Amino acid sequence: MNKTIAVIPARYNSTRFPGKLMEILGDKTVITTTYQNVVETGLFDEVFVATDSEIIFDEISKNGGKAVMTGEHETGSDRIAEAVRNIDCDIVINVQGDEPFLKKEPLKQLVAGLY
Repeated sequence: MNKTIAVIPARYNSTRFPGKLMEILGDKTVITTTYQNVVETGLFDEVFVATDSEIIFDEISKNGGKAVMTGEHETGSDRIAEAVRNIDCDIVINVQGDEPFLKKEPLKQLVAGLY
């Protein structure tokens, strides 16, 4: 059986809006909302946030999520590559941390198209 994971690259110091992932949206931060919504799709064997920020790492961890610390990277793709280096999986889906309103159906179609 194929193992599909979702990784959410997340840095605290974004260029245009530093700290945006830690902004409160309703009653949770943007990154926590995004993480929980991806988990709730039920499409992935594992979901985690890859970050170089202790603030984001702690936020995900304290809310029961999975987070991996990485080094600093120029791109989210580079951050994901480091994070999954030692994870046995077949497909890695990159979900942006500032997409708290993502829907299940587009992700489902994406995953289905990769098998």
